[in-house]
Amino acid sequence: MDALAELPSVDLESVNSTSQLLTRTDRKYVVPLRDLGALVSGVRGLRVLEIDDRRAFRYESTYFDTTDLTSWAGSAHPRRRRWKVRTRLYADTGEQWLEVKTRSGRGETVKERMPCHSSSSEELSAEATAWVGERLAGAGVRGVDAVGLVATLRTAYRRTTLLLPDGGGRATVDGDLLWSSASGSVGLDGALVVETKSPPGSAGPLDRRLWALGHRPVRISKYGTGLALLTPELPRNRWHRVVTRDLAPALSIRQELPHDV
Repeated sequence: MDALAELPSVDLESVNSTSQLLTRTDRKYVVPLRDLGALVSGVRGLRVLEIDDRRAFRYESTYFDTTDLTSWAGSAHPRRRRWKVRTRLYADTGEQWLEVKTRSGRGETVKERMPCHSSSSEELSAEATAWVGERLAGAGVRGVDAVGLVATLRTAYRRTTLLLPDGGGRATVDGDLLWSSASGSVGLDGALVVETKSPPGSAGPLDRRLWALGHRPVRISKYGTGLALLTPELPRNRWHRVVTRDLAPALSIRQELPHDV
């Protein structure tokens, strides 16, 4: 990702102070790595987040679900009371958080988190389980026993954050994306997941540049898409098109899967 190394830098405080969009429009794209140079060179004024001389930061997440995949199904076949539970490790610093995301009946997404000090990313402590249960109950999620949650999917990737000019929002660029579960592992080689965050009702300069290069927003969720990839026997779902059309050319199977992707 040499094209990102050539951009001017910006510090975390500046990113936080100029791009806090409480209400925003998010768009995701799957972009071939070969298009990255043309993408960033076509948007004047882009800056890249730099912390301690780093511009790409390693993220590792473990997602938890019920044994019958209630969380996954809530997004795959959209339901009003959706929820997601994960641990997120910032691998470069060792900082780790437990996060619960819920969606109200009015479509509002709420993310809550607490520091996580567990030595195992595959299990939730008693304290963490109690906290998750309280968050889910408070969001109106019924019939989910937090004690029964199990680790179902792991993701790892490198993220670079871009600050767009003139209050145009920000964007993240995720590369080296790897999904893994008990079924195997699948990597995304030669392609990036780009997410733009723009003021509501508008398209930012990075969106317009992506459109000019022939890229359109796609429906992709790291958890939903990853589990669909690694568990082909799951019923047809809202990510079928992105899996079979947008991701397929860049997929690299790292371990044998039980069925063909």
